[in-house]
Amino acid sequence: MSSLPKNADELKQTVKEKYSRISEQSPDFNARSCCGSGASSEEVYNIMTDDYSAVEGYNPDADLGLGCGLPTQFARIEEGDTVIDLGSGAGNDCFVARHEAGASGKVLGIDFSESMIGRARKNAQKLGFNNVEFRYGDIENMPVSDEVADVIVSNCVLNLVPDKQRVFTEIFRTLKAGGHFSISDIVLVGELPEALRKDAEMYAGCVAGAIQREEYLGHIRELGFEDIRIQKEKPIIMPDDILSNYLSGEEIGEFKQGSTGIFSITVFARKPMAGPDRSSRKGEVESARDDSSCTPGSGCC
Repeated sequence: MSSLPKNADELKQTVKEKYSRISEQSPDFNARSCCGSGASSEEVYNIMTDDYSAVEGYNPDADLGLGCGLPTQFARIEEGDTVIDLGSGAGNDCFVARHEAGASGKVLGIDFSESMIGRARKNAQKLGFNNVEFRYGDIENMPVSDEVADVIVSNCVLNLVPDKQRVFTEIFRTLKAGGHFSISDIVLVGELPEALRKDAEMYAGCVAGAIQREEYLGHIRELGFEDIRIQKEKPIIMPDDILSNYLSGEEIGEFKQGSTGIFSITVFARKPMAGPDRSSRKGEVESARDDSSCTPGSGCC
């Protein structure tokens, strides 16, 4: 078991190295693991991922099985929109966004893994898309001008970033006034066992980098976003054969019987319109009741 790197730069390097290797792994392996971490489960399939197969614009070659939601399904992308995908990987969500934005829109994917960028560009070339661009960069300091995006999406990425507040600040900066985001991510309720929290590989596998649900929503509120709502929420069940890499049998039992919950949430929020007459709902967090795909027990109804 490897110890967690000591500072943000080391954390980023851990994630970058891991995701460079993940880009060469099969989607099946990634879907059976925690976002492609080395511990793969034989107990269940698709620990975190949602099914993209029925989503228009989906391209199997671009799906590495690394997501924890379907943010593009909830993102309200319109024809002609400019969309940014944070941590775009092999381009899966970018190509779905491109279907929604159409030929008159523009989609920009940002990723800090050169191998992921290379794979995404090859996929875009095969599809013949000239309005989908993949740009190398750090989402804590996006290589993007101010107020260019109508919509920002991200799928199971911010939990890997040490400074989440900085990412939300960058999202606020790059969104147009009145623009919005829809982001799927992993959050916690309660504290993870120390062995899970400190292991570097599990960090690269999403879970140990997750923060408390209310802290996550608090970062969004503090920046002044409005119309904040959870569009979908589902529990993430960690299989025993993955937990056994980190915990003893007794510790697994205690973990499962405890109050800690690991959840995938899809969060929507809007950047306020400019001007003194805008109506503000700053600080308010709602459940989405207008989501037709919401099902009982999913946490979003």
